[in-house]
Formats: sequence, C-alpha cells, structure tokens
Amino acid sequence: MTSPHDVHISVLDTVPITQEMNAGMALRNAVDLAQFVDDLGYNRYWVPEHHGMPGVASAAPAVVSERVASVTRRIRVGAGGVMLPNHAPIVVAEQFGTLEAFHPGRIDLGLGRALGGPREITDRVRSESDRTAKPFQDQVRELLALFDAADGDGRIAAVPAEGSRPEIWMLGSSDYTARIAGGLGLPFAAAHHLKPSNTIEAVRAYLRTFQPSSLCPNPQIMISVAVIVADSDEQAQWLAGSLRMKIAQRRQGNPIRLPSPQTAETHGHSTNRHTDDNLTGVFVGETATVLKELQALIHATGATELLVKTDLYEPDDRHRSYELLINNKHQPLAIKPSTSPGRP
Repeated sequence: MTSPHDVHISVLDTVPITQEMNAGMALRNAVDLAQFVDDLGYNRYWVPEHHGMPGVASAAPAVVSERVASVTRRIRVGAGGVMLPNHAPIVVAEQFGTLEAFHPGRIDLGLGRALGGPREITDRVRSESDRTAKPFQDQVRELLALFDAADGDGRIAAVPAEGSRPEIWMLGSSDYTARIAGGLGLPFAAAHHLKPSNTIEAVRAYLRTFQPSSLCPNPQIMISVAVIVADSDEQAQWLAGSLRMKIAQRRQGNPIRLPSPQTAETHGHSTNRHTDDNLTGVFVGETATVLKELQALIHATGATELLVKTDLYEPDDRHRSYELLINNKHQPLAIKPSTSPGRP
C-alpha cells in the first residue's frame, strides 16, 4: 500500500484542438498550461505522439518538449510517449539526447508501441515493414544501448546521446508492455485513461517480472488518469459534457473536435444520466469527490505518481481543474508537489 505522502502528480497534455480553434492556438495553450503547472508544483509535463487526429495537436513530442522546457523553470518535460516503432531508434536517441543536453536532469522519454493514429496516416510516418522489422522489445534494447558511451566496435553512434540519457519509462495499457518494462528494469506508466479495466493486471504483470537495473533499482509505477475537477460536482459534470459528447460522436463514427459545454448541453450531454455513460474511467467532480476515487486507485496499484489528463473546452477551466487537484485541503491524499529542479 502506498503512503499518501509519497504520491507525486504530473500532467499528460494531448494538446486538444477544440471547436473554434486551430492547431497553432492549441499548441500555444499547451505552453501556457505547462508554465502554469510548473508554478503549481507538478512533477512532470508530458505530451504524446498522435498522427492524423483532427482534435489533437501533439504530433511532434520532441519539438513540443523543447519549447516547453525552454520556458519553464523546474518541471520535468518529455514524451508520454514516443511510439517507438514509428522511428529508427537512433533518431529518438539523438532527439532526446539533445534535449537532455540542453536541459540536464529535466527530460523524460516515455516509450509506447501503438501506432499513434490511423494506419493510413502512420504508414506515411514509417512503413509497416520498417515498424515490424524487429520485435518491439529489441527496438527498446537498441535504443537503450544508444545512450551508452559506445557500441561494440568502440564508435559512438548517437553522438548527442552520449552522457545525456533522459529518464526512460515504458508506457502501456496491457500486461504485454508491462512485462517488457519489468524484464528490462524500467519504470512503468499504466494507461488507465485508455483502458481502465486493464490497469490492475498490467501492474501485477510488471511487479511479477521486474528485474532491478542500473536505471531502475526498484519498481516505479505511474498511473495515467483522466480527471475533471471543478468547484462543485454539478459544475464538473456540466464541464464534462464536452468530453461526453465527443466520445459519443466518435463511437458513432463521427469524430469531432471537443465542443463547448454549452453545445454539449444543447445535445443532451451536460449531465451523467445513464449507467452506460461515455465517461467510464474518467474521474469527475469537486476536489473531495475526485481525490477519494484517486486514493482508491493508488492503494489498488501501489502507484507513487499520477499522470493527469484533463480535456476541457476553456483553457481557464483546465487551469482551474489542475489548481484544485494539487491544492486540495479536503482529503487524506497528500499530493506531493515537486520543488527541486528536475528530479522528483
């Protein structure tokens, strides 16, 4: 069981593009959010890799990470994550080694194995034959080796990566990725926000297979969660209508950008009226309501860190949600702000 005083809290920002917004505006909002949560004491700010998604502006995590790291003071910054099969490992090592060289002790590299978008788009990022030429576990091993001083014949392959290793995590929503993380001795971030029903088994698989390494002597578990906090349960549910409508439209084969809560209300999505609500696995409510549910998840998984994803239409409402979550005064979950530069 995890002590509540050991829990760090971080941010996962998919850089959502809402209705009446373009990608440039979304990216500028992401930088503003990163600066805001840096001041609040959040531990990390991560962006994922997504391609060909009209409502997501986070396609180039290395680029976004550089911009964010250059305008923040102490928060760790990185990818949550890079979809490694989409890239030659040496390119990833060069990019994130360069980032770590510019911002020592502040860069994270989360690794995933999903496509990160529709196949017809991701095939243009890297062909299927190249993505699958090596097993995923071998791709991870190759990447890890590139951060060492030299390869087998004494040459340095990824020059910027030498002596500039970021903190490396494995990301996944299944026990398959969890077992790879455990076997390689890497920290593991479970994607609860994607497949909440898989989280417990993935964590168990990670703990069963964990082998201590120089990078991670003891198991480290982070849980990514979708959270919407407001000043009351009623307001939080109303704000969540935007996400409820977006998910409903996607399930009907009609993907849309995140609508305003007013639009969602017009279409009957402003409250949680049904047992089959689209927000299964999303933590919605005032601070006390959400923290009670998060505490249960922490105890069930042994997580020492939460990676919080909050998609709301108005930037001010997103800021308020993150502020309420970390500045709680109501529950025994003592979220631990990060105060030292770079490291938790």
